[in-house]
Amino acid sequence: MGPTVADIKQRLHEADEREFAVLERSLVADARKGVRDAVERARARLAAEAAERQRLASLYAFERALAAGRGDGVIVGLDEVGRGPLAGPLAVGAVVLPAEPFIEGLNDSKQVTPKRRDALYDTIRTVAVAWAVARVEAEEIDRADILSARMKAMQLAIDGLGQEGVYALIDGNRDKGRSFAITTPHVCIVKGDSLSASIAAASVLAKVSRDHCMLELAREYPQYQFEKHKGYGTKLHYELLRAYGPSPIHRRTFLKNL
Repeated sequence: MGPTVADIKQRLHEADEREFAVLERSLVADARKGVRDAVERARARLAAEAAERQRLASLYAFERALAAGRGDGVIVGLDEVGRGPLAGPLAVGAVVLPAEPFIEGLNDSKQVTPKRRDALYDTIRTVAVAWAVARVEAEEIDRADILSARMKAMQLAIDGLGQEGVYALIDGNRDKGRSFAITTPHVCIVKGDSLSASIAAASVLAKVSRDHCMLELAREYPQYQFEKHKGYGTKLHYELLRAYGPSPIHRRTFLKNL
């Protein structure tokens, strides 16, 4: 008696590319529907895994090429979270990654689930050569402007790394505001969080750090339910603002339409 469908499914589920090639040849004559479906699922899984390996390799190759052209310089990726909310800080992550190991599943924070972001947050802080998160609070955003606040937070994050000879990769296409500019040597990279491993890592640190901050603020100001919207301008948030008025952590310059 040959192997059962369940046995074959298990073997296909565990097979790597080489093992799958052998199994697929051995199963050519097996017409059982469960087997054929299992073969196709395994083929799709392996294709997805290969594509993910290629994506991850490309993320790291981007800054390896930059590093190779800059000798002994330290490459740091920067990204921010919180430009648009009505309340709470703007946060910037800065990350220096080693050439190896690759961080499995690393991606722009917007492309991963909250659970996966939390896991990446812990891994990045463990693997990184250096990392920092800087914040600019609502009051300062109101005094200046959001772009200047973003630049100030980025420079603070770079300074917080304690690294010499830094060359910064900045997500986006802006490097100065009306009252503040980045002084560290740098390059702006449009959609950098999908091109650079260190920028993607920085986006995760910024996002998770800011979310944690907003959960703390939700306990301090429970009437605004920050745990649900993280300060962004949702329908619920506007309804609560109309009911309670702005709190000390709301950005007054963002509430002109209230």
